Amino acid sequence: MALSPLTALSPLDGRYWRKVAALSDYFSEFGLIRLRVRVEIEWLKAISAAPSLTEIKPLSADSVSDLDQLARNFSVEDAESVKAIEVRTNHDVKAIEYWLREKLTANPEAAGITQFVHFACTSEDINNLCHATMLRDSRGNVMLPVIDSLIDRLRALAREYAELPMLSRTHGQSATPTTVGKELANFVYRLQRQRQRIEQVELPAKINGAVGNYNAHLAAYPDFDWEAFARQFVEKLGFTFNPYTAQIEPHDGIAQLFDAYAGLNTVLIDLARDVWGYISVGYFKQKIKQGEVGSSTMPHKVNPIDFENAEGNLGLSNALLRHLSDKLPISRWQRDLTDSTVLRNMGSALGYALLAYDSCLRGLDKLEADPKRLADDLDANWEVLAEPVQTVMKRFGIEDAYEKLKALTRGKGGISRDGLHDFIRDLPIPEAEKNRLLSLTPGTYTGRAAKLAQRI
Repeated sequence: MALSPLTALSPLDGRYWRKVAALSDYFSEFGLIRLRVRVEIEWLKAISAAPSLTEIKPLSADSVSDLDQLARNFSVEDAESVKAIEVRTNHDVKAIEYWLREKLTANPEAAGITQFVHFACTSEDINNLCHATMLRDSRGNVMLPVIDSLIDRLRALAREYAELPMLSRTHGQSATPTTVGKELANFVYRLQRQRQRIEQVELPAKINGAVGNYNAHLAAYPDFDWEAFARQFVEKLGFTFNPYTAQIEPHDGIAQLFDAYAGLNTVLIDLARDVWGYISVGYFKQKIKQGEVGSSTMPHKVNPIDFENAEGNLGLSNALLRHLSDKLPISRWQRDLTDSTVLRNMGSALGYALLAYDSCLRGLDKLEADPKRLADDLDANWEVLAEPVQTVMKRFGIEDAYEKLKALTRGKGGISRDGLHDFIRDLPIPEAEKNRLLSLTPGTYTGRAAKLAQRI
């Protein structure tokens, strides 16, 4: 069968392709091959410009421009040519080297130094820089902008509903009132912290040879400071230089980044489940989209599918992210190949996350709080005011305040407004305090919730 959205094995490449296509530039096979070509060219440019490496003829500005254009204009057809070479070599990075050397013959100046393509490098010198580039650029250009949109939308809702009172539920039972906005603000704050973690993870990289000791480099040029040169090269590409590696860069930075993404995803799972629950009890309604169907048999249904899709895809993303972060830092002795096939799934791990972020945004855009339903629930639970009453009683030295309110309210299936007010009127406390308690309602007993939500 020809590959199409209907025949793709992965739903990310099929059903959901349109929503995650932005990651394809970074994590597709084509994206990886293109980056390998770029890194190989940058390395050739760097060593050709080093005056101490006398056998490597310096490239003119025109030749450097030609090399840059080769990297910039690398096409799918070029990648197919590389893959054709790989069929013969059975080695993906070596195929890049052969393709590049062949391309350089078109430039007489570059043709004279083709033997220095991939000079002293192991495949992982190239690959680790490519993987770091994928993760850095996708983080800045795709993932963080969507995360920021999600946080911004949630913040807007938190402020919109900052003063709208809501009954809390702890252990599933009625509890001290809050506001809708404050509960959403809690998630804004948590997501901001996780977003900061993602942004601040440094991605180390290396270019130090077969086992990290510059063996081949020094065999050819023993008097050249290869470590300083490698550091300069890595930092010029925008990464933290790792001076201590085996054949592979040990992926600790990648593991930290994936842990950070998983942390944000976990907060979003919590959000998706909470909002799902609020929809189910009627605190939120969902805006209806013309033509949509909620059930194949029950016409009345408006299902919270966006939050359900988000939760499911966040779980898939975290399963992959956790495996990647647990597995990648572990490699037998100086190198094994188990990381290679696993790294090819970075795009899938982030793709499921991106899909979930899109679903969350869609869900948040549909939400409308139902003030009447919220007010009705508060008015049916006057027992939540047992907390302020017994706290004021303690202030004025009334013994067994907690126990008296417990006897009045616990397990009684609720208490009426009148019943609570009768109790308050009999309290031996100042009249002003008594009147303050009598003026409280479940809807006004929200503490600093509104202010906390407004300042998020």
